[in-house]
Amino acid sequence: MTQSGRPQRIGAVKQITSHSNPIVKEIKGLVAQRKHRSQSGLFVAEGLKLANDALAAGWGVRYLALGPEARDNPAAQKAAATAKARGALILEASTAVMSAMTRKDNPQTVVGVYEQNLLGAQDIDPEIATLWVALDRVRDPGNLGTIIRTVDAVGGTGVMLVGDCTDPFAVEAVRATMGSLFHVPLARMSKDEFKALARRWPGTVTATHLKGSVDYRAPDYQEPVLLVMGNEQKGLEDDMAEACSTLIRIPQAGQADSLNLAVATGVALYEIRRKHLEL
Repeated sequence: MTQSGRPQRIGAVKQITSHSNPIVKEIKGLVAQRKHRSQSGLFVAEGLKLANDALAAGWGVRYLALGPEARDNPAAQKAAATAKARGALILEASTAVMSAMTRKDNPQTVVGVYEQNLLGAQDIDPEIATLWVALDRVRDPGNLGTIIRTVDAVGGTGVMLVGDCTDPFAVEAVRATMGSLFHVPLARMSKDEFKALARRWPGTVTATHLKGSVDYRAPDYQEPVLLVMGNEQKGLEDDMAEACSTLIRIPQAGQADSLNLAVATGVALYEIRRKHLEL
């Protein structure tokens, strides 16, 4: 803070006033298209909370854009100073430009562009894991983000994305994680890579499945646990189920024929953790 009580403003920021600015176009592309995110290795996360989460977790930051309300906000200025010290370009933009960047009528006052961080199957060491979730062809970014957030809440180790999964760095997925994206390791792998990993997994490999005959509350779930969940519409493919040691089911009392994927994952995760931790 300055002696006048106003927040200390950072220096060397770039003012952006035009919707046609190349950086605005770049950020719009990252928001709108998976291809741009994949090619650049970057993604967009909106909001001061997510900026603080990313910076605290040590993620690389390329840009931090500040809307008008952030310029006199001490917390936003502190985040910007931290990002700048790590090599980020700090942008100051009008509300209209922030809206153009994010393609939203009511944009957040802080928008960050961060470097993606994805592991491969070879980076996972089951011997030091406690609880991983593997997702087979999950399609809905909101489901994926909610699952990442739930894995964080139960103290899980990470999330594996098997096969053709939705992009965890899509804006909708990032938003649904509520910052947990920056705390939960993500790994992308093929189905064959997953099967090889499951074969050498030293603990319980379990999956919810239509053919599951074991109540989800019954197994002992020996750590490290690998919980495998299938596609929202088609469930878990049979060859993926065959890679699991236990197929579980979640009983239902009403007329619904299934649970939402994120809800089912949360129910199973909390039961698994109950066996090992008081949550």
